[in-house]
Amino acid sequence: MADPTYPLFPIFAFLGFVLGLVPLPWHLQGWNAGTCIYMFWVSFGSLIQFVDSVVWHGSYANVAPVWCDISTKFVIGAGAGIPAASLCINRRLYNLTSVRVATVTHQEKRRAMYIDMAIGLGIPVIVMALHYVVQGHRFNIAEDIGCLPEIFVTPVTFPLVFMWPVLLGCISAVYAALTLRSFWIRRIQFKEVLSSTNSLSMSRYFRLMLLSSLDIMLTVPLGVYSIYINVKGVEIWPWISWADTHFDFSRVEMIPAFIWRSNQSSVIALEMGRWIYPCAAFLFFSLFGFASEARRHYALGFWWTAKQFGILPRGNDTTLRSNYSAPCPPKFGPSNTSEVLPSYSSASTGHIVLQSAIASAKDKDLDIEKAADSPTTPLSCLMYYQASLVDGPQNLSPGLC
Repeated sequence: MADPTYPLFPIFAFLGFVLGLVPLPWHLQGWNAGTCIYMFWVSFGSLIQFVDSVVWHGSYANVAPVWCDISTKFVIGAGAGIPAASLCINRRLYNLTSVRVATVTHQEKRRAMYIDMAIGLGIPVIVMALHYVVQGHRFNIAEDIGCLPEIFVTPVTFPLVFMWPVLLGCISAVYAALTLRSFWIRRIQFKEVLSSTNSLSMSRYFRLMLLSSLDIMLTVPLGVYSIYINVKGVEIWPWISWADTHFDFSRVEMIPAFIWRSNQSSVIALEMGRWIYPCAAFLFFSLFGFASEARRHYALGFWWTAKQFGILPRGNDTTLRSNYSAPCPPKFGPSNTSEVLPSYSSASTGHIVLQSAIASAKDKDLDIEKAADSPTTPLSCLMYYQASLVDGPQNLSPGLC
């Protein structure tokens, strides 16, 4: 039976892999762990689905057992990793929108980053390890789909593997709801701030609220439905023993397309399981891949590449130059401006005062992908030096950058 999604799905999955990583450089520069971890899971999940859909198109032979061992474990981890990364993002958004003033040392900032990494990477690794408890055999291979993790459905499977996306999604939804509540309570103050500055637009607030709303609407319902569709029509076996569960562990079950396509529940479960990664990557890119910060990086990258071929913008075209050049920033040091998704940059010393979102909005753009748009950040210096690659050396005052 021909695969009706080929070659659409491989193209879509590969684009998801590429586009999911596009915003990564400026998120890394800000050390925004939650968004970076989210990009990691959705992008490499898309890459795995791309490889599987090409290698196993029209085939279910066990041609790459090591790849299947690795990729199936990654898929198990990604099932918890994506909602865990979303939890990190919503947790940071809530801290941002809460009206509070806190003095944060570098040790505290580093600890906050470790917490994000423990949530976004540590929990998925734990789920990968717990999966082995209910892993009945090595893995499965479905024609036109590729490698699939094996899960032996017993009562202990639900708390060990199935519950994590729903649990993390519920916690994340609480943070998302609190974030929306904070925006709603202070909506009048936000309007006053918007009317008092030209550097802040409602679209930036809209993207933040949209991210939180999508988390509430999608994560938990999809997690619950995934559990339902994966166990529908499957007998739940009693847990007898470790030896019984792992009997003949090395075997690989290979499933022709006409078998799994004959069961509607299997079709929904398998197709939903692979389409969710590129869809999540496209969603993230649509929210953060067209912001002003992203467009500046695109312009910098374009003109840097063009310069390698001897192409320069016209000297009198100030519009083009404004897209990729940046003024020389002042010295690094403590700043009173707040940061959206506060960065963990170690470029400055001392204490950083994190003001409320309202106060910070008066000083800079509120944008989740801007780690520190203040001219005192290393990112501004980096953009200055990138601009100098195109325009030539810039005038630099002593002691700057």
